[in-house]
Amino acid sequence: MRERAEQVLQALAGAGARLRDDQWTAISALVEAHRRALVVQRTGWGKSAVYFVATALLREQGAGPTVIVSPLLALMRNQVSAAERAGIRATTVNSSNVDQWQEVYDEINAGQIDVLLVSPERLNNPGFRDEVLPALAGTAGLVVIDEAHCISDWGHDFRPDYRRIRTLLEDLRPGVPVLATTATANARVVADVATQLGNDTLVLRGTLERESLHLSAAVLPDPARRLAWLVDWLRRSTGSGIVYTLTVAATEDVAAFLASQGISAVAYSGKSDDAERRQAEEDLLANRIKVLVATSALGMGFDKPDLGFVVHLGAPASPIAYYQQVGRAGRGVERAEVVLLPGREDEAIWQYFASLAFPPEEQVRQVLTALDGVTLSTAALEPRVELRRTRLETMLKVLDVDGAVRRVQGGWTGTGQPWAYDADRYAQVEADRKAEQKAMRDYVSTTGCRMEYLRRQLDDPGAEPCGRCDNCLGRPLSTDVDASTLQAAQEALGRPGIVLEPRKMWPTGLEELKGRIGADDQAAPGRALGRLSDLGWGTRLRELLRAPDQPAPQDVVNAVVTVLAAWDWEERPTAVVAVPSRSRPQLVGSLAAKLAELGRLTPLGTLELVGQPSHAGSNSAQRARSVHGAFVVPLSWELDGQRVLLVDDRSDSGWTLTEAARVLRRAGAGAVLPLVLGLDG
Repeated sequence: MRERAEQVLQALAGAGARLRDDQWTAISALVEAHRRALVVQRTGWGKSAVYFVATALLREQGAGPTVIVSPLLALMRNQVSAAERAGIRATTVNSSNVDQWQEVYDEINAGQIDVLLVSPERLNNPGFRDEVLPALAGTAGLVVIDEAHCISDWGHDFRPDYRRIRTLLEDLRPGVPVLATTATANARVVADVATQLGNDTLVLRGTLERESLHLSAAVLPDPARRLAWLVDWLRRSTGSGIVYTLTVAATEDVAAFLASQGISAVAYSGKSDDAERRQAEEDLLANRIKVLVATSALGMGFDKPDLGFVVHLGAPASPIAYYQQVGRAGRGVERAEVVLLPGREDEAIWQYFASLAFPPEEQVRQVLTALDGVTLSTAALEPRVELRRTRLETMLKVLDVDGAVRRVQGGWTGTGQPWAYDADRYAQVEADRKAEQKAMRDYVSTTGCRMEYLRRQLDDPGAEPCGRCDNCLGRPLSTDVDASTLQAAQEALGRPGIVLEPRKMWPTGLEELKGRIGADDQAAPGRALGRLSDLGWGTRLRELLRAPDQPAPQDVVNAVVTVLAAWDWEERPTAVVAVPSRSRPQLVGSLAAKLAELGRLTPLGTLELVGQPSHAGSNSAQRARSVHGAFVVPLSWELDGQRVLLVDDRSDSGWTLTEAARVLRRAGAGAVLPLVLGLDG
């Protein structure tokens, strides 16, 4: 059987390929012993070879198709191509091939498919779960859970949909082998995943050493210097690679600046549509571009053996996540450079993602009460609970796995099953996240071996100094930057102004506000000085909006004037109105007054506030409801046809500006042009 396994591997990877003993141990456990196994091995070890070879052997024995649960479209595409090389017929069901689903199901039923790749989200799609999954569970010859650390809420990348895999495993026929694989799991995550797979799970764990990776880090004082340093470094580097950023906005800003400096670069994030992501992946694989500037959306499974470098412009929130991302590099080359450039804004971004954690019990009970005996869509739930959409959806998935709610056609419904809030576990997960953040800070400042540090964070018992990183060699990266490159970076990041698109539809789920916002009630497109997550103005704006209330600083006023000068409006505004602010009345009021003075506009003053609209912790629908009717135009104002510049300190959901514009338009304003300092997101 091993000889046959070698033949399959050579079809998959080339004539000279040979199975290592640890790979054969895993294959034998699946094919000969029909066991459940958890394989924890470094990136590039060959985990996909294990399940493709096992698939070929099992299919030759008459077993049913292999079901691979895979988290990302990029990973699915790579795996389908790899399977074809070994003569294995693989296909996928995902959001990008909806029109092919029935054809795929028919081929599975006809025995024409060897491997079906599905996303974890697909497992709980009502139609797939109720109509397709039972048949798959009854006929599958092997189940593979790729990136299995996502099953555990102790893992750095927990995904509630992965917990649905437990249902699939429970429905399998006795003796169906199961393989779970990951490269990024510490001891606690390994134990948790193994327990969920079953008491008799075979755990095969290897070293996490990556001999091709040369790790280093450099601390630079501000975003412009980091960006300039990156350009200088890329001009000296060979090959192509990935630059990771922490936000979608940063991918676009960095890619645009690199391109302006003659470096071929493309942005890649969850915001990109599937065709754009596919083209970007292909361009990087073919070395048609030097850099893919990406969020973590380009992570697990992207396989380019000759990837020459990975640079992080901003630190991930945990060393484990960092190890996973740098593992993209150096799979098929002797040397790959890995550089971390942390920023002051990193921790603010970490805090934002931490805010999406499992909510307090009171809010969970609100949801369970709202779903008692009824079916509601997520949009219909929003007005009833104090949770934003992303956090609400994540919580519903956890409750679904726990059996307290069920996803059905049209939304979610309560099951009536008893459910207990595991406060101790959620608190411990939060504490672990904070410990991971501290460990990431310590990674930046460590004077010891960086690879050894990462391996110890993953509980690798064989961790030892690598002899290759900047600390082992005693060769810290130079932080010098070219003066002309720095000037270009400062100009690019200091360029203020972002278009602020107006709201045109009221949120779904509200009874009192429905449908399209009338054209005569809408704001015009506005402007923001910068995003709070920007590499440029973001840092300055975060500092300003966290500080005690104060008059608008001159540098901020000057930047806003630059934004106004570049605004391509059909007709300039004639008056200025301030949005009433309870937290920063000096900042908003003084900015409105100065702009009126500098622009020779009529300073109308501040809208009157009726009641106390609340924004804390609420979602989009509730914010719209909260501010609706909250503003009144003073009777003394004469707005007949005036074009109003509407000034506020920041915009998050956009509903404050939407409502303020509505009342101004109804009071006679000819147009309302919103202007804010900071834009969330």
